[in-house]
Amino acid sequence: MGVVERITVALPAELAETLRRSVESGDYASEGEIIRDALNDWARTRRSEQADVERLRRLVRDADESGPPVPAQEVWNEIEALITDAERRA
Repeated sequence: MGVVERITVALPAELAETLRRSVESGDYASEGEIIRDALNDWARTRRSEQADVERLRRLVRDADESGPPVPAQEVWNEIEALITDAERRA
């Protein structure tokens, strides 16, 4: 883990009691272990969310750089024309 730094955190009484009960039940060795576990989960979630945002930004940038937009109806009309031509040839 490297260098350890002590930080004091104020918690609502109910949350502090939940921490104490988890230690007393043997789920965790200490309140600090619970906090470290919770912060590690938070950090993983945050990294995942940041990666998702970056992927969305890349997709938007790629879409912007792909050229001018084409109206959906125009695309649909072209597809229908292709289907009609294929049916005539069949």
